[in-house]
Amino acid sequence: MMAGITESEVEDAALAWLAGLGYTVLHGPDIGPEGPTPERGSYDEVPLTGRLRKALARLNPDLLAETLEDVLQELTRLAKDINAAHRRGEEEGLSEEEVAFYDALAINESAVELMGNDHLRVIALELLNSLKGSASVDWQRRESARARMRDLVKRILRKHGYPPDLQDSAVQTVLQQVELLAPGWTAG
Repeated sequence: MMAGITESEVEDAALAWLAGLGYTVLHGPDIGPEGPTPERGSYDEVPLTGRLRKALARLNPDLLAETLEDVLQELTRLAKDINAAHRRGEEEGLSEEEVAFYDALAINESAVELMGNDHLRVIALELLNSLKGSASVDWQRRESARARMRDLVKRILRKHGYPPDLQDSAVQTVLQQVELLAPGWTAG
């Protein structure tokens, strides 16, 4: 019978590999709140915040301290939003692409109230599948291809009864998501 691999064995192998690539490997207790070189005041704090603050200051030496803190807060908020969207996607059984289209539709709270989460999820899935199948390599450069994509989004929204007064905004947001995601669709 073959013995299983333990988590610590995988961790040790990964750390050795990273060290071999030139990364500095630090021992957890050493950088913990009670360690000789703490990177956070308590285990409730995110340890990378100090490193991020130093990197931002190094990359932007003329930035005022107050502005630096504003940027750090915005990046932290953005990271929390991304994590929340990822968790929501996992809970709902949606992929990252599906969450992106769902969020594009649900950005307007009145659409969520009028249609409900389940209906918006159905629309998001249809949008993703239809747009993925329609994206051509040069769709962003050709106005006729962009117009076809825009018409496709409008047709799907109308088909599902998406509120007409919210459609223009939703179409723009969906197309912005397509611009971000389509390069991965057409690369293969």
